[in-house]
Amino acid sequence: MGFNFDFALSTIPTIIGAIGTTLLATVLSCLGASALGFTFEMIRRGGGAPGLAVRFLIDFIRSTPVLAWLYFLYFVLPFYGIRLGAMTVGILGLSLYYSGYLAEVFKAGIDAIPKGQQEAARALSVTRRDTVVFVIAPQMLRNVAAPLGNYLVSILKATPYLAILAVPEMLGRAFDIASETYRYAEPLTVAGILFLALALILAYGVRRIEQRLLAAGRR
Repeated sequence: MGFNFDFALSTIPTIIGAIGTTLLATVLSCLGASALGFTFEMIRRGGGAPGLAVRFLIDFIRSTPVLAWLYFLYFVLPFYGIRLGAMTVGILGLSLYYSGYLAEVFKAGIDAIPKGQQEAARALSVTRRDTVVFVIAPQMLRNVAAPLGNYLVSILKATPYLAILAVPEMLGRAFDIASETYRYAEPLTVAGILFLALALILAYGVRRIEQRLLAAGRR
């Protein structure tokens, strides 16, 4: 059975129709992972028992596979009366998994900021919250723009895992077509090309944002 270009072309509308779900899962998971990762890093820097607990949690997250998180949230939580939709589980699972990695990214970004700035903020009686919001966060964003963008692309490439939860993202649609027609090469090839195109577009957008942040920092 050879590769049928006409059949491949006929699968494009169905697979493209799932781009919205793929992008929504990617963006929301990236926002969730960024918020959790930054929160984890702030708690870890605070030290004490909470900081130690978060340090262990980050190591635990980074030592477990993303599929384990998705299976746990989707199949184990219902035993304790917590039932979440497939899309919610997918976004929550990817957010938790990548938050451990982004916490390390934020750590490096904050460490690169001269400590004298935080000491000056304390000397001026600036509150810890204002120091984080107005002193640390803006400079940290410039430092972490590139790795943050790389993780955004990584999350996009991880969205096919959501197919195991029956989330109708692009690879899930491709498998639906394959299971109905018993032709796998064409829909999976189309899905792969579309993922490549999306990754390249996201990478280009991230580079543009990074250049603008760097230019703003030099002013």
